[in-house]
Order: sequence, then C-alpha cells, then structure tokens
Amino acid sequence: MAPAAASGGSTLPSGFAVFTTFPDLLFILEFVFGGLVWILIASSLVPIPLVQGWVMFVSVFCFMATTALLILYIVGAHGGETSWVTLDAAYHCVAALFYLSASVLEALATIGMQEGYTYKHYHENISAVVFSYVATLLYVVHAVFSLIRWKSS
Repeated sequence: MAPAAASGGSTLPSGFAVFTTFPDLLFILEFVFGGLVWILIASSLVPIPLVQGWVMFVSVFCFMATTALLILYIVGAHGGETSWVTLDAAYHCVAALFYLSASVLEALATIGMQEGYTYKHYHENISAVVFSYVATLLYVVHAVFSLIRWKSS
C-alpha cells in the first residue's frame, strides 16, 4: 500500500469527511483526551506551580488549536491548498513535542507527591499523567501520518 493511500490521500478532507478519514479521525480522540487532561490538571492540587502551569498551557493550547483546526477543516477553509497540509503536519509535530514534555514533567511532579498529599490528590495526578501520555501518543501518530501526507502532496 502506498503512503498516500495509507494516509487517506495527499489532500485534507472537507465537511464531515473529516470524521471518516485517517489520521483526521484522531482529532476527536485528541479533543477528548486533551479535554480530560485539562480538566484533571485544573482540578488537581498544584504541588509545583511552574510544572502544572506548563501542563495546563499545553493542554489548553492544544485543545483550542485542535478545535479550531477541526472546525476549519469541517467548513472547508483550506480550499484544498497544500499549504494547509504543511500547517497540519507542523502543528501536530509541535503538539506532540509539547505534550511529551508536559507528560514527562507531570509524571515527575506526581512521583514527587507520593508522600504528604492525600490519596485523592495523588490519584488525580496519576490520571492526568495517564491521559497526558495517551494524548501524546495520539498526537505522535497524527503527526507521523500528517508528515506522510505532507511528503506525498
């Protein structure tokens, strides 16, 4: 199978075709897991404000940017131009890198709060770490397939 066929072609979908093509289908999962990270970080105890601030920035930025891209793709704002394929690949690479750094820092902060915090707070942060790594994986997969689509465009 050719790389273009594996990634759903070399152009971006428009309308509700966004929900039926891969890797664009991953927008929904990125939206869900990014939202879960955002909610869990916002509601958790903040042991290290700088680390939690970065994780919160990454989750909110990626949530908003993913939502904006999804809406723009649905309305067909890209008009089939290849510059949007480049934007898609660049965004998902940056988002994957941001989420990886946020996931590692959140895991480090969670390990540091094993003692001296309540069981509930510790488990909230563990959940945030798990969902953050799932979001990282989704963004990495989307980035890889977006780069394949970019290369074939």
